[in-house]
Amino acid sequence: MENNRLGSTGLQVFRICLGTMSFGNSEEWMIEIDKARPIVKRALDLGVNFFDTANVYSAGRSEEIVGELLKDHREDVVLATKVRLSTGEGPNKEGLSRYHIMDQVKKSLKRLQTDRIDLYQIHRWDYSTPIEETLVPLNDLVRQGMVNYIGASSMFAWQFTKALYTSDRLGIARFVSMQNHYNLCYREEEREMIPLCKDQKIALLPWSPLARGFLTGRYKRGKAADSPRYRTDKYFAERFFQPEDFDVVERVEEVAKEKGVTPSQIALAWLLHKGVCAPIIGATRVDHVEEAVSSLDVKLSADDMKRLEEKYKPHRIIGPLPIPETSIDQIHYY
Repeated sequence: MENNRLGSTGLQVFRICLGTMSFGNSEEWMIEIDKARPIVKRALDLGVNFFDTANVYSAGRSEEIVGELLKDHREDVVLATKVRLSTGEGPNKEGLSRYHIMDQVKKSLKRLQTDRIDLYQIHRWDYSTPIEETLVPLNDLVRQGMVNYIGASSMFAWQFTKALYTSDRLGIARFVSMQNHYNLCYREEEREMIPLCKDQKIALLPWSPLARGFLTGRYKRGKAADSPRYRTDKYFAERFFQPEDFDVVERVEEVAKEKGVTPSQIALAWLLHKGVCAPIIGATRVDHVEEAVSSLDVKLSADDMKRLEEKYKPHRIIGPLPIPETSIDQIHYY
């Protein structure tokens, strides 16, 4: 099966989602529309119908690129974007207030050149806004036909539980998906969030399934790392270059060699075997998409899964925004 239902909904999405954080111009490793065009075309040719972006990626440029490249395929694709993070200076330029949501959804629709967003996701939790104030306008957007479904992204399980309970209490639209941080080098989500989502039939859409490229095997133990992403992403080095992370990636390389595939394909196949709906992959070249889609054909035995998982060591929490008292330098966005 190349498609999955999005959680408990009837919506069918391809088992690989093309994330477009790499489409834009705000970082050295990102690509503009001329280089993004063949990637999107190849994704569509391979059957990919699920595309994810956010209003803050390259200050909206990612949405513009996605909108332009998919405008002739709108009836055949599922578009997902996000709202929450800062869009400029001054008050009311971030958060999940009714004001900010209603302002940003109109701008996202315009950039995406569409009359509806299929999956509108909150881009982290907002500690300063009551969850009711966030959920009611999202429900209004669903009722007005501007949004088909609503989803959430990295947060603590108690926060997601509170949101789901509030939706049920008010009898309004509830989140159908969770875009969380999950890969072979970061499995802390297995403790609470993933069991919660499985119990509530929430679709899992992991971001950074290749650990920002660390699980491709391009970075070697004891050798200096050098890549555009490594040079410009200040969080990359502090997240995935510990000895235990190299233990994991070296095991991935072993299994990949045995099966005659790439480490990236093994890392994605592992996620697909864990029951996620659709990992969100980034791509800056056509072969990145081809490699990701071909991971659907990789079969892993129970012994393969055990071998891939046994090197993992617990990590500090990465993804959810910390409580407001926490120092700002400990806040990690992706």
